[in-house]
Amino acid sequence: MLRTYGAREIARFELSPASGPTLSNIAHDIEVIDSGIRAARASYAEQVLLALRWVDTVRTDFVCERLRALPLSVFLLPDRSVSSILSRSSWDARVLTPIEVQRAPLSARDLIVKRLFDVTFAGIALAIFSPLLLLTAVAIKLDSDGPVIFRQRRRGFNGREFAIYKFRTMTVLEDGSTVRQAQRDDARVTWLGRLLRASSIDELPQLINVLTGDMSLVGPRPHAVVHDDEYGKLIDNYMYRHHVKPGITGWAQIHGFRGETDVALMEKRIQLDLWYINNWSLWLDLKIMARTCVEVLRGQNAY
Repeated sequence: MLRTYGAREIARFELSPASGPTLSNIAHDIEVIDSGIRAARASYAEQVLLALRWVDTVRTDFVCERLRALPLSVFLLPDRSVSSILSRSSWDARVLTPIEVQRAPLSARDLIVKRLFDVTFAGIALAIFSPLLLLTAVAIKLDSDGPVIFRQRRRGFNGREFAIYKFRTMTVLEDGSTVRQAQRDDARVTWLGRLLRASSIDELPQLINVLTGDMSLVGPRPHAVVHDDEYGKLIDNYMYRHHVKPGITGWAQIHGFRGETDVALMEKRIQLDLWYINNWSLWLDLKIMARTCVEVLRGQNAY
């Protein structure tokens, strides 16, 4: 049946029998939906198709709410009752279009435009800043012991993990169950590291992350995995920021949300991130990049 709609099935997940919203049914359905979300991420699924009874709006709403964690379009397939009604009319039930109950944040065209924008500008920036990158690498090597590049696990589009690249600015390389954010006058930051952080030069290696497709030039700033887990439990809608690729800069950053933040400030940052996702345009990305240059020169909240 799925071929009728031009779809190829990757995996199928069955909910509990529709015999009422009992505690056991709800618990089972949550487990099934979460398994489906993990499978969709692992297999790079492009959309989700739901085969639910149209009259069971409570279950449909419940499933759709859980699936909001995915940045994918979700379609509700025609059920038997609808097909039965149409079979008695002149309408061809086989061509009935599924109803989109959740749209992807960015359309296929938007994704292509944003990717071309990222690759073009990231490539140009790397060519322009290559002498600065080389000099910075040499300076870090001479300034303190340790690697030139700092790598740390972050979560990107659809919650998938990747290794972010930054110039090393600290004497530690934290990437585990405990990652302490940099604070003002942090003793772990090297002398050279303070200059790199103040000028945001330490972020330039992320241009490589952009070219590899893990990041975008503009988007919500990615956090360490352990911080993602922590904020995800404390802040509503936090995980929806993974509906687009993370960025080197973002709407929140040009509004002053840089550096260490407590939960209250993080909530405001998330609101700005979600506004960006819901209002994305190429012109907005250009505006954010232009204002980022001004913020870098001001150097506020960079330590």
